[in-house]
Amino acid sequence: MRYPASLSRLLEELERLPGIGPKSAQRIAYWLLTVEAGDAQRLADAIVDVKHAIHFCPRCFNFAEGELCEVCADPQRDSATICVVEEPRDLAAVERVAEYRGVYHVLHGAISPIDGIGPEQLRVRELVERLGAEDVAEVVIATNPNVKGETTALYLARLIKPLGIKVTRIASGLPVGGDLEFADEVTLGRAIEARREM
Repeated sequence: MRYPASLSRLLEELERLPGIGPKSAQRIAYWLLTVEAGDAQRLADAIVDVKHAIHFCPRCFNFAEGELCEVCADPQRDSATICVVEEPRDLAAVERVAEYRGVYHVLHGAISPIDGIGPEQLRVRELVERLGAEDVAEVVIATNPNVKGETTALYLARLIKPLGIKVTRIASGLPVGGDLEFADEVTLGRAIEARREM
């Protein structure tokens, strides 16, 4: 179907968003065409504002609006424990649990030689500098439990352990509500390895 030029441009831009295919882009575009002009303008303003207001925290590389992100600026956080995550959305996931009270370091990716991503493309150097400058007792590696995340975790552990800092890895295993019969071998194996006394 041929669309007017402005609608075609909107559809193209929407399809560039992660997880948005042609049908989803069409649904969003049609919604934008039916809402009040003020609603569409608020959305456009919010997008422009966030691009101007948000930057990376110079300490942990999370998203920040002030000089530091909210976690780094919070004096109640335990700065002796750093949780290393791949992306800011991973930091948000850990924060939702409300169990961790330390600070973070965001790598902005994971090591993937096949994709041409090595430690040099990540915020690894900044992490090592931070470990040398701050009084850190433990680094919790919370990279994703996949090949890239495991490769990154092993690399970081080998890099950090000689510094005399405790390195831990988040446990992985079965999700709550899951059935053993549907678990793959790796997940079930990890769940057994990470078992704890009751």
